[in-house]
Amino acid sequence: MTVIVEGDRIKEVLPTKQAPAPAGTEVLDLSKAVVLPGLIDTHVHLGSPADRPDDLYQFERTAQLDAFYGAVNARKTLLAGFTTIGQMGGSPFLGVDLRNAVGRGLLQGPRILAAGPNITMTGGHSDFNGYPPTTRVREEYRPFFIADGVDEIRRVVRTQIKYGVDRIKLIGTGGVMSNADNPDSTQYSIEEIKAAVEVAHRAGRKVAVHAHGAQGVKDAILAGADSVEHASFADPEGLRLAKERGTYFVMDIYNDDYILSEGEKHGMPAAQIEKEKSVGRIQRETFAKALKAGVKLAFGTDAGMYPHGDNAKQFAVMVRYGMSPAQAIQSATIDAADLLGRSKDLGSIEPGKYADLIAVQGDPLKDVRLLENAGFVMKGGKVFKDLIAAGFVEPW
Repeated sequence: MTVIVEGDRIKEVLPTKQAPAPAGTEVLDLSKAVVLPGLIDTHVHLGSPADRPDDLYQFERTAQLDAFYGAVNARKTLLAGFTTIGQMGGSPFLGVDLRNAVGRGLLQGPRILAAGPNITMTGGHSDFNGYPPTTRVREEYRPFFIADGVDEIRRVVRTQIKYGVDRIKLIGTGGVMSNADNPDSTQYSIEEIKAAVEVAHRAGRKVAVHAHGAQGVKDAILAGADSVEHASFADPEGLRLAKERGTYFVMDIYNDDYILSEGEKHGMPAAQIEKEKSVGRIQRETFAKALKAGVKLAFGTDAGMYPHGDNAKQFAVMVRYGMSPAQAIQSATIDAADLLGRSKDLGSIEPGKYADLIAVQGDPLKDVRLLENAGFVMKGGKVFKDLIAAGFVEPW
């Protein structure tokens, strides 16, 4: 096949015998490789370094440091073959600024759909817990992400939309990477989540709800969330509801390997490591059950909990827990594009869509680990990495 690219879009996709290159056209020969749509990771944290999970880092980090990490990690992610990502959390409004900087050509990075900081209740998973009231960390950020009750949630969602976010992320239960809550405990009520969904959907924004616990997963689905992030303890009723309502699960089932092997070395608090031990295995078992139940699954890794650029390592874990390689690839292309509301532009190699293409040397339907070494990356018609057609190292 020949893919004809004009500007930042795909113009035609034709059998090569029917598509002689017009005079003066640049030709990239990827005939010895397998070409796929650019990959999509719907859940990453570009401003988070995997090697600083310790609490002390929360006192050292600044918005500027987050941005520096974000710029470096955006490039690593793009060169790994992920041409679109969903940026979650971070300082206000890191994702929006990174999105705009990449769009203006100031940085090399994927196409970014930016959420604001995680919206959480006072003392919730994304608050800073377990310290005396004299402890202050980034107090000036609190109006952008702390919300208690329906009215405050509406205000914070509207505020985030005011400052340009593409998506809303809400904290529905406790989490793993926090010191003073239980991943299984609910934190926002259905009414509170519904308020966020109502305001966001009215403005054309999708809502992702962080939920590990079974009740929190069901509350998120019943409240109308577009996706449940993690979904670790989803029970049979939750799986049934997700399938019936078309709610996506985004399950980060790779990072358990990295956290348990490297977390202690990098200073991760012991309480968080113990929680990961109890959650990670169950989450993978739930992934297999969700797949069997027909729940829609979109690719999302929680990058930042492991080193950025290793996103594709999750494919092999998804296959290990029941997906075919084709299903795993679809979760990071057509399914992820659907979750993000970008199916008209992303997720497949079709005329009219963005010219986001990657290539690997070998057949990923036989060995999905080949996706861990993308040899060619094009985003929006521009080549950012080519170790196949032209044989040169990726440009800076």
